Amino acid sequence: MSDAAVRIEGLTMDFGKVRALEDLSLEVARGSVFGFLGPNGAGKTTTIRLLLGLLEPTRGKAEVLGFDTREKAHEIRCRSGALLEHAGLYERLSAEENLEYYGEIHRMPTAKRRERIEELLTSVGLWERRREPLKKWSRGMRQKVAVARALLHRPEMVFLDEPTAGFDPSSSAALRDDLASLASREGVTVFLCTHNLFEAERLCDVVGVIRRGKLVAVGSPDELRAGSGDERAEVIGQGFGEKMLRMLRERAEVRSAEITNGRVTIELEEKAKMAPLVSLMVQEGVEIEEVRRGRASLEEVFLKLMEEEKR
Repeated sequence: MSDAAVRIEGLTMDFGKVRALEDLSLEVARGSVFGFLGPNGAGKTTTIRLLLGLLEPTRGKAEVLGFDTREKAHEIRCRSGALLEHAGLYERLSAEENLEYYGEIHRMPTAKRRERIEELLTSVGLWERRREPLKKWSRGMRQKVAVARALLHRPEMVFLDEPTAGFDPSSSAALRDDLASLASREGVTVFLCTHNLFEAERLCDVVGVIRRGKLVAVGSPDELRAGSGDERAEVIGQGFGEKMLRMLRERAEVRSAEITNGRVTIELEEKAKMAPLVSLMVQEGVEIEEVRRGRASLEEVFLKLMEEEKR
């Protein structure tokens, strides 16, 4: 058995004169959580629809769980769970009734179906409220049921398209924790489309960045941060002044330096040492309380990639 859950080669999709996806090539390892990042309209949803066999590509090929998307779409959909733009739930029915309905569609035996429903609703904290109609629930609670629906038949692969879009921060965090727990416990491969960079950083083993239908980067969050070459330091203290800032900016190892909210943020050249810069600031009368050093965040890397692609 191949260790790739998804294998894409030269996938291109045209809608009339609009090219939604161009020459996409990508592999997703089995058992991983893969994040597909990009702004709205980048081609993320189109990619999921192609992988589920809901669309036929203009050219190129793709396999999911070893099945060709053109020839074996039914087998792929039987072995996959999906949460796309719409939750696929009936709001007049209860959580339990919704999951019973989908369990019957998947032809799950009654005993196993009911055991699985209890397991999933318990894991997201909704078992005690299972008989309430969904129309009385918050969007976040309904979305948890939608995730349970996607996992109900124990799929090998799960596709999630912007699962926390439009959520408030606390609801997003709760669902994100549930997704991480479920993915780890179920051992499924997750293909997550999102433009929420914090979500991707928390959940994903590997991320791919797409813009205007083209893949512009792929790797683990740490690899993308390291590959950006952006190193920075934040100095917290008192006594920062414009003279000190000018002196920092004149240093060869400093790309930029700014004072923001009572602290200095310094963009460094690769492998630059902070000790000489700290000495310079101390000599200028700065009282340093803390020095933090690290690479760019995934959000900063993403924004940089978007700008580079525009140019």
